[in-house]
Amino acid sequence: MKRTISVEVGKGSVNHNSRKFKAENVDGARSHLNIDYCNERIQDVYQMQFGAAQERFNARQKRADRRIPNYYEKICTGHQEKPFHEIIIQIGNKDDMSALGESAELAKTVLNEYYQGFQARNPNLYVFSAHLHMDEATPHLHIDFVPFITGSKRGLDTRVSLKQALAAQSFKGGTRSDTEWNQWVRSEKADLAAKMERHGIEWEQKGTHDKHLSVLDYKKQERSREVQQLGEEIDERRCEVHNLQQQAEKYKQALEDCKLTQDMLETAPEYQLPEPPALMSAKTYKTRFVDALVERLKKLAKTLLARYFEVLNDYFRINANNGKLYHENENLRADNAWLSQKNDRLEIANRNYSLLRKRLGKQQLDALVEQAKAAKHTTRSKNETRER
Repeated sequence: MKRTISVEVGKGSVNHNSRKFKAENVDGARSHLNIDYCNERIQDVYQMQFGAAQERFNARQKRADRRIPNYYEKICTGHQEKPFHEIIIQIGNKDDMSALGESAELAKTVLNEYYQGFQARNPNLYVFSAHLHMDEATPHLHIDFVPFITGSKRGLDTRVSLKQALAAQSFKGGTRSDTEWNQWVRSEKADLAAKMERHGIEWEQKGTHDKHLSVLDYKKQERSREVQQLGEEIDERRCEVHNLQQQAEKYKQALEDCKLTQDMLETAPEYQLPEPPALMSAKTYKTRFVDALVERLKKLAKTLLARYFEVLNDYFRINANNGKLYHENENLRADNAWLSQKNDRLEIANRNYSLLRKRLGKQQLDALVEQAKAAKHTTRSKNETRER
């Protein structure tokens, strides 16, 4: 079974998507088959995502006219960013994947599986409204999201930006035909194609001859992204180890302070008993000199004891964390090395496929790929039959 994949930019009619009102092409008798994943109020989303950043920004402004009273209204009335974006994802068309046909439930299953991983794949695209529609001609998925970035040095430190949000997810545009958006859409299509393939649906790409190559590119891109994420985690662990080293320096300084305290007790005049003056009674000497010295020593002992137990507690805690971080770091290094090797193999496979395609031609190579798939399917069927 071959089916196309459609990813279109939607109008962003949240009320229509949530069926607060129904258009003429909606069959109300089948609306109960729809899936409503989420439907948050956009103003509440902006307050949750950008409220704290807006307060921080306003606190830095000395002039009242530069403060932002409502970030959502500012984006809506501005011309640089849209307040949110919508995509519509569909498998096939009304002729080969009709909502009334036998493949309707299959399309619903695949689209649902695709959506379940959408937010994890796109951490910089906050999904606030998502609906799978089964009450129109073809099953399709509406996803509305707010793209955002953190750590911005211009404007709000957390702000709306589609271009930067996609760049943060490793989609960096080059040419007009290879923008961040186009790269991201290709990646999402490839992810959906992988899920379709698990359910026996092959991706039919009309108007392109790079089907198999794009799947390799997608896998390579996913490995590269995993390597980058692991590299970032390793950097975080290195930062934590650096902090532990700084703590160790503090403990070293504390030991030096203890040595100074010891020297002070042995030589500082305020911690030494003077010779008894002539004709001074023992009682007077005790009251004036001994009792005062003992009191100072008690206070010093209490302070030192408290600091000792504090340092001891920190030592055991940090020593345990240090051992944990060491093992985590080693595991991350091993994972990173494994993913790098896997990515290298994918790059070699990609280059080899390109060479074969140039040598054999597109039609002959595609025919070989289809034969290999058929042979694999036949072998799998035979194995399943033996197991039964």
